[in-house]
Amino acid sequence: MDGKELELAGRLRDNINGVFVGKEGTVEKLLICLFAGGHVLLEDVPGVGKTTLAGALARSVGCSFGRIQFTPDTLPGDVSGVSVYNKKTGEFEYRPGAVMNQILLADEINRTAPKTQASLLEAMAEGQVTVDGEMHRLPDPFMVVATQNPIEFLGTYPLPEAQLDRFMMRLSIGYPEREQEIEMAARFLEGRTPDRLEPVCTAGDVLEIMERVRAVTVREAVLGYLEDVVRLTREEPRFVLGASPRALLALLRASQGRAFLQGRDFVKPDDVKAVAMEVLLHRLALSPEARMQKADAAGILKALILKARVPM
Repeated sequence: MDGKELELAGRLRDNINGVFVGKEGTVEKLLICLFAGGHVLLEDVPGVGKTTLAGALARSVGCSFGRIQFTPDTLPGDVSGVSVYNKKTGEFEYRPGAVMNQILLADEINRTAPKTQASLLEAMAEGQVTVDGEMHRLPDPFMVVATQNPIEFLGTYPLPEAQLDRFMMRLSIGYPEREQEIEMAARFLEGRTPDRLEPVCTAGDVLEIMERVRAVTVREAVLGYLEDVVRLTREEPRFVLGASPRALLALLRASQGRAFLQGRDFVKPDDVKAVAMEVLLHRLALSPEARMQKADAAGILKALILKARVPM
């Protein structure tokens, strides 16, 4: 494998880890999603650095960065843009919304109404938005980093399954360990904050890495292993909703991204296992009976991953 793209990816990872202390695994999975062309849902309590992580990523890659703070009165046009009548020309002109950025932070996405949430569906799935019948392409690369608080329910609108299925991964940051939190405070006192990050690569570099990730080899046996894992979720009676074909493709791309970051040009079953929980868990829905029995969806999925036969 050519070391140029891998070196760039390593510099990007180190740059983010320089201000985002003690969460190397989360940063790696965020980069996997970026390089695999996916979107991320950061689900965690307030104050653990969800917004900081998204901003650090955007500054490190030199991409345009847009942020929209979702509230109950946020309109679809705030996201996708609107057509405005120009009196001088006598024509309608497109005024871009927040989505016309390479990295979009959709903050507290579950605080806005379903109609506004749905305005992101076309952008996330097809890389375009349609406003008043006109299609507008989004910039490349394009990535949505959405956040939501899992413990607040008042004034929120749970994301529907169709929306959750658009996210390649759902990640949780969690609280730092004692030493990590002290180190974070020390760096803060030194002024090593995300707003001072300098870009270490360009959007063009990211596109080159994405091409390299898509070229990572996936053997037929590994493809069969991927399909086995996904099919087991559909056959599990405690899941009323199993993983979709889109989930299979997301798992495939994420596995390629992980193999690339490990310095390989081929996917191993270990790559699939390393990303399967984050790719699949948010797409699965427990049956009413399983919920009544307080079944653990994560535990069930882990058991299914272990059950799938690993190719030699």
